[in-house]
Amino acid sequence: MCRVVDLRQAVLAKNDEAAHTLRAELTARGTAVVNLLSSPGSGKTALLERELLLARERGVPVAALTADLATENDAVRLARSGVPVKQVLTDGLCHLEAGMLGRHLDGWLPEDTRILFVENVGNLVCPASYDLGESLRVVLASVTEGEDKPLKYPTAFGLAQLVVVTKTDIAEAVEFDEAAFRANVQRVNPGVEVALTSARAGEGVGVLLDRTLAAGTGAGAHRPVMARAQHGHTHGHGHTHGHEHGHDHDHGDGHAHQHAAPQRVVQTR
Repeated sequence: MCRVVDLRQAVLAKNDEAAHTLRAELTARGTAVVNLLSSPGSGKTALLERELLLARERGVPVAALTADLATENDAVRLARSGVPVKQVLTDGLCHLEAGMLGRHLDGWLPEDTRILFVENVGNLVCPASYDLGESLRVVLASVTEGEDKPLKYPTAFGLAQLVVVTKTDIAEAVEFDEAAFRANVQRVNPGVEVALTSARAGEGVGVLLDRTLAAGTGAGAHRPVMARAQHGHTHGHGHTHGHEHGHDHDHGDGHAHQHAAPQRVVQTR
């Protein structure tokens, strides 16, 4: 059993080293990275599309990398914004890792990119423990997912530097209790900002762009208590990441999988 634990720690240590290197490289070229995490169907692609369009309107050079188990649907949608977009198909891997991200950016990411939006695999478990070298970590949840979502996924919400509520245009119809949701967020991550958004109605559009630009200038992004309390470590710009569980995953076939699954890439520009 100790050998398994050591292997898991080694996997995380290798990822953290890659994340540290990637963060330094991107910071040196003036690129801020936002890591977007959510459950499937949260509406993060719709919100991201609006953010990319707004960035173009403001003249902010941005790019987006989106990861899914299968299909190129999200890249096709995001490419409508006219910014550089890359789709990574993980072929079963439930999250992105820093080394993987770095390889996909090499030779693709335009030099003048100020913000790289990374749409992680739709999953609030596996991606939560992996630092991608991001400047800002954002967790999104729609009003349809329930007010207790932060309590069910404390690692994801507890390590977030910004929490975004989506689909607020239907909040009344689904009887979303905003006060209860905010209280639950604060239970796992005291002091973190909670932003309300609706891609359809336009509410809150620009929050991802504005907060990431601020984080990229060293404006002091939120430092989660959970990250400091766990056996985490602080990166150069004040971001801390902790690791709460191991990372061999059973994907339903009775076998624990490591993290060397192949990835296929689709570029739209």
